[in-house]
Amino acid sequence: MSKDDSGHALAALEHLAVLRSHAASDGADEALRFDAICMRLAAAIEDASRIGDEVRARAFGAKWPAMWSTRNRITHGYAFVSWDVVLATVERDLDDFEAALLAIAKSVESRPSTAAGPE
Repeated sequence: MSKDDSGHALAALEHLAVLRSHAASDGADEALRFDAICMRLAAAIEDASRIGDEVRARAFGAKWPAMWSTRNRITHGYAFVSWDVVLATVERDLDDFEAALLAIAKSVESRPSTAAGPE
């Protein structure tokens, strides 16, 4: 795992934090709220796609193709994305996505440095 993997995981986590803020805002216009949630979800998945193949496979396993498909549906078929599907994704899947990203970010932070110190 590289620092790049950690950086991509952290970037995805930032998108998820903003997504959660949008999801929790009751007073916002529903269409605007839906757009914001979709864009942040797609951006988070896009950042996760930049994580190395092996690390991503360990983190997300068999779920990854469905996650990428969700990103593709949002990005390429936006007019046909269902609010119910997005809401269900946020409610059911976001915690696991976030936990996997946190594990990636923390595993890089917790590794001992291989750089030689001063003699």
